[in-house]
Amino acid sequence: MTKLANDPITLEIIQNSLQAAADEMFAVMKKTAMSSIIYEVLDMGTGITDATGALASSGAGIPAFIGVLDKAVKVIVAKYDKPGDIQPGDVFATNDPYYGGVTHLNDIVVAMPVFAGDTLIAWTANIAHNSDVGGMAPGSLTGEATEIFQEGLRLPAIKIISKGEPIRSVMEIIKVNSRMPDVLEGDVWAAIASVRIGAKRLVEIAEKYGTATFQNAMTSFLDFGEQVSLKELKGLPKGTFELSEEQDDGRTFNVKITISDTEFLVDLLDNPDQSKNPVNTSRDGVMVAAQMIFKSLTDPYSPANEGSFRPIRLLTREGSVFHAKEPAPIGFYYEIELRVYDIMWRCLAPHMPERLASGHFASVCGTFIGGIHPDTGRQYTIIEPQLGGWGASRGGDGNSAIFCGFHGETYNCPAEINEARNGLYVDRMELNVAPGGEGKYRGGRGIVMDYRVRADNGFLTAGYTRSKFPPWALDGGNEGSPNYVEVIRKDGGRETFSFVSGLVTHTDDVIRVVTGNGGGIGDPKERDRSAVADDIRNGLITPELAREVYGYSG
Repeated sequence: MTKLANDPITLEIIQNSLQAAADEMFAVMKKTAMSSIIYEVLDMGTGITDATGALASSGAGIPAFIGVLDKAVKVIVAKYDKPGDIQPGDVFATNDPYYGGVTHLNDIVVAMPVFAGDTLIAWTANIAHNSDVGGMAPGSLTGEATEIFQEGLRLPAIKIISKGEPIRSVMEIIKVNSRMPDVLEGDVWAAIASVRIGAKRLVEIAEKYGTATFQNAMTSFLDFGEQVSLKELKGLPKGTFELSEEQDDGRTFNVKITISDTEFLVDLLDNPDQSKNPVNTSRDGVMVAAQMIFKSLTDPYSPANEGSFRPIRLLTREGSVFHAKEPAPIGFYYEIELRVYDIMWRCLAPHMPERLASGHFASVCGTFIGGIHPDTGRQYTIIEPQLGGWGASRGGDGNSAIFCGFHGETYNCPAEINEARNGLYVDRMELNVAPGGEGKYRGGRGIVMDYRVRADNGFLTAGYTRSKFPPWALDGGNEGSPNYVEVIRKDGGRETFSFVSGLVTHTDDVIRVVTGNGGGIGDPKERDRSAVADDIRNGLITPELAREVYGYSG
């Protein structure tokens, strides 16, 4: 019998090995995927759970995806609970938020059980946004959906590979439901390759150190994550904090957060009923938002695992916008999760000035452009999250042209890739120098980006929030500027939108994305004169704005 190693050095080596395995999974996915939203933007995430589905380690990728994978695996474990249901070589998939998918149908979670001999010791899992999974609209996202059936093919935690062999009928069903079947097939196989390499690495670790030691290392690190969070939680202000905020669509969202030495309670019970349109989220999705803000406040620099989040308690009401009930559409879930994330941030920011900045542009600004490629005659769909401005902190200006807090460690798709792969030109991308975000410390700048369409009968779908109500400011600073998309027709006509679905585009129409500047902090008149001069010199503000807002006459 292998002796159980319990020394901290061995346990730390195993934990670092898990992290390396998750990172290798991420690299495999990036290198083998067919969609630019995956291999360029990196709209994906990888992770490792223990045998029960508890998150043990995560790779790079979108912060909001870190807390998704464990929830999906737990649904799979609960569903396949009979002896023989889960075998070595099996691979499972889910994309349905009502069956462990958490997000929306475009995001397919692929998970693989890891066995050491006959013992299930872990799971490897990943998630990525797929370009088209069917549904009533190209790209599978539309604001016109009134039920989830219209948003694409639903995979309710199913087995796609059995004992190492693909289940052909399932694979064919997945392909035939997509307008881009070869791309979808390639991306799914990239996900399978990713979980397989992760499983191989975990088996190697377990063989090297012994199964018992491997499992003990996972358990001990989850406990350590909890200890770290509890220690940091004691340093946060205690009490109950509340916020109500009107949204662009007229609804009011409410949050109540109670912080004690042992618990971070998020109360979202008092919120509107779910919408008939796809601006809802699952309860699991809201938990992810709570996890993100909690991790930021407690221990943002260490790895995240299930133990890190044990102090969180979440209250929601089924049938509400934050706990949608089947068959509510859920396509634009990410904007609703962002609203939860942002109202929690805004609620706590005045009480934690050293930890939380003023409001950022707080929208994925997901932009979907598609049609028939004029050179190849094939369907294409661009899925682009957009960059924007972050809020000022009490020690400096906000960052410019950064993805929102939900989207995190991702990249914009290079113009060269978009132009080569898709039916459009990228005419410009520059900082947004519109007024907004002025203060002693100013908010970061958003962007202005122009896509020029190359063929007739294309489409635009977009969903932006923080359009009517711009990023919030603190301590007398100025609010930021709004997010919106503008279509400039070839004949000079202009149309402006925050939400639009399936708008028909034609050759030489320009789709202009404008993202917001972050909120400012402090009285603009207190801004350092040299900083104002630098802003003018760098083209970030006009001399007229400097005189009007900052009182600058240099």
